[in-house]
Amino acid sequence: MRAQSLERLSREIGDGDLVLDVGGWIHPFARADWVLDLMPYETRGRFGLQGEPPERFTRDTWVEHDICAHEPWPFSDKQFDFVVCAHTLEDVRDPIWVCGELIRVARAGYIEVPSRLEEQTYGFQGPWVGWGHHRWLVDVSDNRIDFVLKHHVIHGPEANHFPSRFYATLTEAEKAQAFWWRDSFEYGERIMLSAEEVDPYLADFVAEHRSGSRVRDGASRFLRRVANRIR
Repeated sequence: MRAQSLERLSREIGDGDLVLDVGGWIHPFARADWVLDLMPYETRGRFGLQGEPPERFTRDTWVEHDICAHEPWPFSDKQFDFVVCAHTLEDVRDPIWVCGELIRVARAGYIEVPSRLEEQTYGFQGPWVGWGHHRWLVDVSDNRIDFVLKHHVIHGPEANHFPSRFYATLTEAEKAQAFWWRDSFEYGERIMLSAEEVDPYLADFVAEHRSGSRVRDGASRFLRRVANRIR
């Protein structure tokens, strides 16, 4: 999660609040009282903890469950004061269902997903665009999240993605989108059925953000960081 978001979570979540982490297996939120994830408790935390230890959840409050199974999660309506779902929605097969359940079981929450600046950049994980295991591009607005299938055409025409050098221009905050909600939020899938819809959706975003000055400035910042390390 963004460092700024972790700081805000520590301020907004009271000690008596009941907190759920959805999909936190690889990097669980330490403050969560409960965790809901497909993977078992014993294998948690490959990337450590999010937030300050110790873990507040336990083996007994770690629930193994397919969050996309189209079965209500094993919690009652508005059982939780707060729910965190960070870097999960872009991975799963049905983020629409997950959003509905987030709203059902919690009064408020925080969602974090990759930005399209990151997800449409070539080469930072391998010879492809974005993260290889992500299924969705995500657009976040004031009170709405939209999901767009990460079509394979994103790896094709250069106009549809940023060059690898673009990644060095991104700050950590620019690599992720933060979404805070209370009571409810709007969500949906934006379905595109033709190249006339998909290509402009990808290419227009790249054209809007791929300015020569940004790439040059980012490259300069990268070179300065390298020089400082050498010194």
